[in-house]
Amino acid sequence: MRHFGHIAPEVRQRLFHREPCGFTADSPARLLSAALGATLYSPATRPRLAEDIVKQTGRGVVSMVLCLEDSIGDEDVADGEENLVRQFADLADLAGRDGVDLPLLFIRVRVPEQIPDLVRRLGPAVRLLSGFVLPKFTEERGIPFLEALATAEADSGRRLFAMPVLESPELLYRESRVDTLEGISRAVGKYRDRVLALRLGVTDFCSSYGLRRAPDMTAYDVQIVASVIADVVNMLGRADGTGFTVTGPVWEYFRVQERMFKPQLRRSPFLEGQAEELREALIEHAMDGLLREIALDQANGLLGKTCIHPSHVLPVHALSVVSHEEFSDAQDILRPESGGGGVLRSAYTNKMNEVKPHRAWAERTVLRAEVFGVANEDIGFVELLAAGIPADNR
Repeated sequence: MRHFGHIAPEVRQRLFHREPCGFTADSPARLLSAALGATLYSPATRPRLAEDIVKQTGRGVVSMVLCLEDSIGDEDVADGEENLVRQFADLADLAGRDGVDLPLLFIRVRVPEQIPDLVRRLGPAVRLLSGFVLPKFTEERGIPFLEALATAEADSGRRLFAMPVLESPELLYRESRVDTLEGISRAVGKYRDRVLALRLGVTDFCSSYGLRRAPDMTAYDVQIVASVIADVVNMLGRADGTGFTVTGPVWEYFRVQERMFKPQLRRSPFLEGQAEELREALIEHAMDGLLREIALDQANGLLGKTCIHPSHVLPVHALSVVSHEEFSDAQDILRPESGGGGVLRSAYTNKMNEVKPHRAWAERTVLRAEVFGVANEDIGFVELLAAGIPADNR
């Protein structure tokens, strides 16, 4: 797999100063956690799930979650499990016969007992599974999931990752937030080697107060949600070696019939790239709000995003590509001769690079550059979007 691997090689050469690296489900966890990108969720009950997975891989998806939890009804869980077992067998056949590349696949379960049971039922097809998404994670509820994962991993001989979802009311409420975060930190710290990323369940946060953000608003405009994101990153996303990758919240919209506020995409970047039609399509499908939220995710220390619609994937990936300017600054900061500290003038002559304070940022930027690539000097997100979004998604 590689990001933008579905784009023709000659187009990638035009877009990238350094192309995204290739990776597999067996790559190091540090690389995979950064490479998750737009993680596309799909109900586990879809009758043609195997075909859907192959189709989305061809459109640039590199990670998917097959959901047995909130996306399906209580009465459909057993059918969803049976469907997953069948679809994984079909996928194994496709991958073996046609050499099809598959994304990182995760199953979102409801209860710990599902983990070893599904691993057993998947049989040899478990080799296609990268792990499990653990809902409503707290220390008390999460430890049984992590113990079940360890058991399933030992029984199957397959490395399996956990992606806990932080979405419980205890995490939202001020009086219990710090204790809950400390408990989560203890739980994931104990199983650090198996926790690939922490995911934010912002829809559940909003539900606790009867809220729902409009397509004109981002998660950061809902102050009670923004405060939780800040505290999660504060305690669990530190760059001192104790932190984890924290992914951005889901964007719920994919078409807007009527809007109250002006679109949030300036015309000038699209006019320069001769992509005004693309701008109109993004606005029509509520992508201007999504693009703004992705930018705020990154500014607040989040990487990757939960997605519920295929049209959201390329915007997440396009804005995850490291700009030529960012990469130049990061390289300057990390040069061996800069190890003693000090202040450097950016090669772009528009900012200072302070070696010691900016070092952690530079290290994260270089890792992101490895998995998402570095854009050519004259390439921005508009060109990346225009090259990567299929015509029928515009």
